[in-house]
Amino acid sequence: MFTGFDKADFDVFRIPGLEPRMSAIRERIQPKLAALGEHFVPFLSERLQSPMYAHVAKHARRTVNPPGDTWVAFSANGRGYKQHPHFQIGIWPTHIFAAFGYIYEAKDKVAFGNYLRAQARDIERLVPTDFIYIPDHTQPSSIPAAQVSERDIVAFGERLMQVKKAELLIGRRMDQETVMTQTGSQLVEWVENTFTPLCTLWVEASRAQAIHGR
Repeated sequence: MFTGFDKADFDVFRIPGLEPRMSAIRERIQPKLAALGEHFVPFLSERLQSPMYAHVAKHARRTVNPPGDTWVAFSANGRGYKQHPHFQIGIWPTHIFAAFGYIYEAKDKVAFGNYLRAQARDIERLVPTDFIYIPDHTQPSSIPAAQVSERDIVAFGERLMQVKKAELLIGRRMDQETVMTQTGSQLVEWVENTFTPLCTLWVEASRAQAIHGR
């Protein structure tokens, strides 16, 4: 059962050195991400009518620099998530986030970009104003949805279609101070309420991907 995040979890990202920080991530944070995975695999599978799989980030490619954040991802592929549309729940030293989208390694970004460009007006209406757009998952910064226009969504789509390293995640964030006032069940509910409208994007992105692949 997920019990929530506390200050010690956020403080993990202040530990210097790759191995000491990774040891703390494995000990403190990964069990909590795994617990979130156990809850959200059936939650997403039911809503998407597709088997979903949880992937806790291992940071295996890192050899020098310690990770600045960590996460659990959910995709329809049991072997991985980076090349596929996926959901994420993650923690930075300043906040947690829940999001859906494509990172730069995804194979079908062009189809998703075309969907964003073609359906920008509907997407602007679908995404609540307290959500955020994350154009770079490796950075903690984001753009409030309240500041994102239909034209901006078109531009996001065009960038996904034209720029190899382009990516986009859409979701919500909760600052550390607020997180520490929430119980595990309250945070789970917050993520559920975040993922619910994003499931529509997953379904539409999958349709766009199928059409693009014909």
